[in-house]
Amino acid sequence: MNTLGINAAFHDSSAVLVQDGHVVAASEEERFTRIKHAKRPVPFTAWELPFHAIDDCLRQGGIELSDIDHVAYSFDPRRFMGPRAAGETITLPLEPSARPADGWESVWDPLFASYIINAPRQLASGAPHHLRQRFRNVRPDGPYRFHFIDHHLCHQASAFLASPFAQCAVMTLDGRGEDASTTYGVYYEGQYEALGDVRVPHSLGLLYEQVTQYLGFLHSSDEYKVMALAALGNPARYHGVLSQSICVHEAGRYEIAPLDLAECFGPPRQRGEPLEQRHFDLTAALQTVLEETVLEIAAWLRSASGQPLLAMAGGVALNCVMNARLRDSGIFDQVWVQPAAGDSGTALGAALWVDSRMRRSTASESPVVASTEETVYFDGGPMSLGERRWTMSHAYLGPQYSDDEIEQQLRWSKLDYVRLSDVAATTARLLAAGKVIGWFQGRMEFGPRALGARSILASPLEASMQARINELKDREDFRPVAPAVQQEQLAQWFRPATANNGQAPFMLFVYDVEETQARRIPAACHEDLTARVQTVSADTNPLFHAVLEQFGQMTGVPVLINTSFNVRGEPIVCSPKDALNAFWSTPLDALVIGSFLLEKPVRPGMQESA
Repeated sequence: MNTLGINAAFHDSSAVLVQDGHVVAASEEERFTRIKHAKRPVPFTAWELPFHAIDDCLRQGGIELSDIDHVAYSFDPRRFMGPRAAGETITLPLEPSARPADGWESVWDPLFASYIINAPRQLASGAPHHLRQRFRNVRPDGPYRFHFIDHHLCHQASAFLASPFAQCAVMTLDGRGEDASTTYGVYYEGQYEALGDVRVPHSLGLLYEQVTQYLGFLHSSDEYKVMALAALGNPARYHGVLSQSICVHEAGRYEIAPLDLAECFGPPRQRGEPLEQRHFDLTAALQTVLEETVLEIAAWLRSASGQPLLAMAGGVALNCVMNARLRDSGIFDQVWVQPAAGDSGTALGAALWVDSRMRRSTASESPVVASTEETVYFDGGPMSLGERRWTMSHAYLGPQYSDDEIEQQLRWSKLDYVRLSDVAATTARLLAAGKVIGWFQGRMEFGPRALGARSILASPLEASMQARINELKDREDFRPVAPAVQQEQLAQWFRPATANNGQAPFMLFVYDVEETQARRIPAACHEDLTARVQTVSADTNPLFHAVLEQFGQMTGVPVLINTSFNVRGEPIVCSPKDALNAFWSTPLDALVIGSFLLEKPVRPGMQESA
């Protein structure tokens, strides 16, 4: 059984292919179109489907769209419309913004809902000309069955159906879905039960977005910058104002009072203006209040679910500082965060949910999923699911390129290159010599983090490397860089080393750097001597693990800086051509791509990198 998951309602458009319970491919549209987040989360773009990501999943699965049995779309327009969905027509004035919303939250909501309802028609006939080969012989009604799945149910499923836990509590924190911003559930004995939710406009994610925009950054995109700034501020200055706006109630519910940021904290910062101490203090207070609120609702969920393990997803779950505080609180024994926790991961959850329900249906006498264009949301339970057949032990689920394909691109580009006999050893020697390297290997990562497939690697031994990386990527000076370490070496460098079974493969938790080691990796330490750590396993990424081992043997430090292979405003590189474009348009010293090495010559008047 082939199930295609699609996320397209807001942003981070993506596709996932599940075959008989196993995830075969997961791709994000931005990696192919080279448009960050694929699109902005505005009503006018809701019709756009991730055709390139879908095509890649079909290619990896060796099938065409007509071979798909089920399509799972991670948004339920009927739930979004509510009672307004009773009829078959909507009214959209020629100038909606010049008229009142007339019962809708936004004057553009009817257009947004209509675009999503028509997704089956767009899928059947809207593929770009150059991709149509794999989209032949389909109609709006099939031959597959099309399912609209509640957005937050998809977030929930992406967590508990991918986690390493046989049973667990589930919490998702997002900006918004159809009507929810936060949801709670429990997965046990092959069943899922919803435990409650928080409805918009009350949303921790939207509050974080509001502050992001106030600070002159791009909302629904730059929230990670706000998190980084928090380490530079004093939370006490504005903590009272922010904490008083949030009221946590029973059963995990909370309310957030409207907040006029300009009135409370002064004029908003415009993009490009200097950051002031009040900005740092605001981000610190926001981060602290977020963490405190999440600890309160997590404590309720621990009691309500009776489960000692927690699986998380939703865009807010990408906040690695919050995740670490929750991990260290002791509320749960372990916390696992799905690496594509933002909206891209809802394609994963949608596909896994429908696959699991349909396999359960096949095993039972009565069907558990309705007909074509089914609408599924779930507010109770328990609901039985099919047998788990897959665990997300890594995120390397995207496209890959063979050495033959890479060499063909290098030759076509008329570039000098060397084929390496020992990729790991050569790379480690270059890094030990202070070179900054573009690293392009194997299948691409699914989710926003570069995890050693499409990475920029550098030595952490010199403090100046952090500024050098930020300059190379055209990033703000305050941005930290993250370390990767061999999983078996974690305890020697970072703490708490035993948390979550000593594993952090997705770079979603911060750790304290051991005081005796911090001076040895100054470039990888944040201002507060913490680091967003990735542990690298020989089982899931043997080549990157070997580079760390070789670098450790040469320098005594088995730690490397690992940051995404891109520059500001662009997606992570996907193809060999993307990698070459980034390499030659930035001050990278070398590119290790497949089995090949490219180095930039030192020209007269240039100084070789230290």
